[in-house]
Amino acid sequence: MIPKTLPQQEDHLFAVLSGKRFLQMEGLSNEVPFFIYPYPPEEALAVAAAKKRIKNRLSSAGITVLEINLYDLSVELLRERGVWDRVLAIEPDQDKADFREMLQGMLDPQLHIAPAIRDRLAQEDFDIFFLTGIGEVFPHIRSHNVLNNLQSVVKGKSMLMFFPGRYEQSDTLGSSLVLFGRLKDDQYYRAKNILEQEA
Repeated sequence: MIPKTLPQQEDHLFAVLSGKRFLQMEGLSNEVPFFIYPYPPEEALAVAAAKKRIKNRLSSAGITVLEINLYDLSVELLRERGVWDRVLAIEPDQDKADFREMLQGMLDPQLHIAPAIRDRLAQEDFDIFFLTGIGEVFPHIRSHNVLNNLQSVVKGKSMLMFFPGRYEQSDTLGSSLVLFGRLKDDQYYRAKNILEQEA
């Protein structure tokens, strides 16, 4: 049964994430070890607090979590390339569609985001990878694009993406990410809903 309340979900996440089955990626039958934690966007602050508690509990159990926030990573990449101040300066006056297109080019998941995540993963010693900041980077970066490009990057460790919205799975329509519960991001079928995993 899927845990309904946030405290139940927090306990469930800790139980699954700290379990041998999850850490050793058992029962995946050659599928990528990608998991999604969908949550109501209006509970973002409560989920952020729960995530912090889960990380602390995992740390106390000797399990290291590496968290990468896509928004922070994007800002970092734009700063490294020396364009951050320029982006801020032109944003107020530029057409929204043009601005989005410009940022999508600068933060292309295949060319920029995935390689940056690969570099960070290579520098750290960790057991579980948390991907956050999904809502903050929309519509400049789409979560399904990031997931598709991370399949060759995240190897040998499980990844949990915190997703503000719904992860709908259907036998006929496949699976899709519905950001903020309203915007169908796109079909992505390779991840598993962490709330449906056994502890």
